Amino acid sequence: MKIGTWSLPNNVFVAPMAGVTDRPFRQLCKKLGAGYAVSEMAASNPQLWKTVKSSRRLNHDGEIDPVAVQIAGADPTMMAQAAVFNISKGARVIDINMGCPVKKVCNMASGSALLRHEDLVARILEAVVKACLPHGVPVTLKTRTGWDREHRNALRIAKLAQDSGIAALTLHGRTRADLYLGEAEYETIREVKSSLSIPVVANGDIDSPAKARVVLDYTGADAIMIGRAAQGRPWIFREIDHFLRTGTILAPPTWLEMRDLLLEHLADHYHFYGELPGVRTARKHIGWYVSGLKNGKSFSDQINRLESTREQFEAVNLWFTAQQEHSPDMAEATCDNHSVRTDHLQAA
Repeated sequence: MKIGTWSLPNNVFVAPMAGVTDRPFRQLCKKLGAGYAVSEMAASNPQLWKTVKSSRRLNHDGEIDPVAVQIAGADPTMMAQAAVFNISKGARVIDINMGCPVKKVCNMASGSALLRHEDLVARILEAVVKACLPHGVPVTLKTRTGWDREHRNALRIAKLAQDSGIAALTLHGRTRADLYLGEAEYETIREVKSSLSIPVVANGDIDSPAKARVVLDYTGADAIMIGRAAQGRPWIFREIDHFLRTGTILAPPTWLEMRDLLLEHLADHYHFYGELPGVRTARKHIGWYVSGLKNGKSFSDQINRLESTREQFEAVNLWFTAQQEHSPDMAEATCDNHSVRTDHLQAA
């Protein structure tokens, strides 16, 4: 799998997720087998570039290349300027967001709202590609299948992207109106892939090695992108990569390995955010790690009452160590087996 001149180690990617895919999380996912990761969405409005939130999103210190930054906006000139600005901050790939379904983004005519204005889509794509070309930086696009099911235009948008010089396309198999409900439209991804010569990345509902294999085979996509299934489960990337390469299932992490990975994540997270924002923003990550585990809900409630990083870190260490002593077999302590439905794909 290549994006521009960048050769990637595998075709299992991390999806950009606001409030989730910060630098510590991307780094951990890459360490655990993700071949590529895209940053949280960065605003194209220059007035927002000096905020605390933006300064964190612009921090790529020590990140494994290629650093990929996603930008969002509705003005072609601003988007082009944002691309160049992020290149100056270390971006090696620029990704354009035309898929975010969140109301406050769409109300600004950004994200998936752009799918209703194909002429504007073309102008944004051309402006950003042109701005990045002198820097040798490839541009990618992440989008959805349309605004709603009555106005699916993924194929037209995909052809506009290819004609504009976009290096790769990620397609989330839902419309904006679908949000994250229902099943992903792999048929649309398959149609788009068969019509393009640039790489296509399939996104949506991929939550296990078996599902990854089915989606790749059915759609013909060049890569897959994992979003919500990686929350609290960053080792999913090595599990999927191993299965795609060997056809065998990798053993899940033990209690102690899970503990060590979470503690490593927390240490980097605290260093990145500082004390107060660090302890508060870490709560959701810890909750995701223990979700579906026996006694996980009560432990998550306990974590949410702690107000210091030291207390939080120590509580995690003690809880996982105790789980190892009481329930050495992880399978017996797991409430959610991440079952996967593939029958509708096979039938199609």
